[in-house]
Amino acid sequence: MTTTVKDMLATYPADLGEVDREKLTKCTEECIACAQACTACADACLSEGTVGELTKCIRTDMDCADICTATASVLSRHTGYDANVTRAILQACATACKACGDECSSHADMEHCRVCAEACRSCEQACNQLIQTLG
Repeated sequence: MTTTVKDMLATYPADLGEVDREKLTKCTEECIACAQACTACADACLSEGTVGELTKCIRTDMDCADICTATASVLSRHTGYDANVTRAILQACATACKACGDECSSHADMEHCRVCAEACRSCEQACNQLIQTLG
């Protein structure tokens, strides 16, 4: 299946070096999906009758969404690539996704938190897999 992320990587005019394109594509897509899920989950938490009890969940959702968005942006830029910066943001993203996944899992009785936790786990895994391929 072709995706915009994959299509854009294919159009990049310079050599990407030894970057695993499949893992880079997957990680970028997972970051975008996770940011959307976390944003929607935070908004859904604000609509719950127990919103006061969901403060940490909302904060964690918002932090994770911002970090995932930043990570997807960094992964989408290849000119002047710095593996150390990429590795650092991927590690931060995996950490944020783990924290958010853990928090949302503790509220998994709410469907939006269950879905968000799954997105976070998937993104965390994709980040860790991409980290392993970096030189």
